[in-house]
Amino acid sequence: MSLNYETLKSIFFKFDPETAHKIAELAMIGANKIFPGSLSFVANKCVVDDNALKQNLFSSTYHNPVGIAGGFDKNATMFEALTALGFGYLEFGTFTPKPQPGNDKPRLFRLVDEESIQNAMGFNNDGCEAIKNRVKKLYPYTLPIWANIGKNKVTPNEDAIKDYEILVREFSEICDTFVINVSSPNTPNLRALQDESFIKELFSVILPLTKKPIIFKIAPDMSHEDAIKLCSCAIENGASGVLVSNTSVDYSLSHSSNLKDFGGLSGKVIAQKSKEIFKAVADELYGKTTLIACGGIDSGAEAYERIKMGANLVQIFTSFIFKGPMVARDINLEILELLKRDGFASISEAVGIDVKK
Repeated sequence: MSLNYETLKSIFFKFDPETAHKIAELAMIGANKIFPGSLSFVANKCVVDDNALKQNLFSSTYHNPVGIAGGFDKNATMFEALTALGFGYLEFGTFTPKPQPGNDKPRLFRLVDEESIQNAMGFNNDGCEAIKNRVKKLYPYTLPIWANIGKNKVTPNEDAIKDYEILVREFSEICDTFVINVSSPNTPNLRALQDESFIKELFSVILPLTKKPIIFKIAPDMSHEDAIKLCSCAIENGASGVLVSNTSVDYSLSHSSNLKDFGGLSGKVIAQKSKEIFKAVADELYGKTTLIACGGIDSGAEAYERIKMGANLVQIFTSFIFKGPMVARDINLEILELLKRDGFASISEAVGIDVKK
């Protein structure tokens, strides 16, 4: 992390987290308009182009395994800037059929000493129509884009499938991959949909609507046995992969004085918990589906550990805030060093090497 970002971070951290995020968003949106050519300059510094990192997954080429997780770019406004910052794929959302403001503020908190975040955002987003029109203008995409979809807060659980159906219909020709979000802790009763009967019914409705791969995302706050059952159910009913994991509501993981009794934890405090549930799922399902790891990944070493545990792809969010905008580059460069150290010619050779045999 450069001294320049340390200085910038000290300024950003004087603002409340949501305001700081909005400032960063506006800066990324306006960078090329204010300073023409600036994103090309950034890309030259941040994009790691090495065949050892490339994989062909879901009928797309992933030039590196590091993606930005859902929740960072909720409304698909930062696509060009995030591409220039060296990510291998982008996940936008979570978005819902109708626009919604999310939960009451304050709803985003820094746990600075633990390099972690606590959020209770509640799927605040511009809604399906506005986001669809925005994303269509980005075509043709320079890297894979994933649509993270969820139900509106006002939609009762018994009607939730209708919301997911709407979103799959609207985005089937626009995104490369869908991520089903029933694991956020910030929409009342949403996690109750982490249920085998719901999964079966959901996939029976949405699978015929699209040829695009559908990823099932789970929370870390369940037993390993339940996680394996849910992920297995999703795969058996048509999911192309599983993403482990979302944020945690296990507040015993943090000792921060700024800890609240609501919202989901992300960052370093959930790294071990997320890694353990990922390992349990990977030991059972590696080779049967594509695995994506998320939760507390802030270095190439951490990403590489998940890759060897079975992850083809990884995602970051909180480390972008604490490590800075060059974090994707730094992670990719470190992964390359570790591949070389271990004698692997490509990332594909390392994926799953530590999976329990």
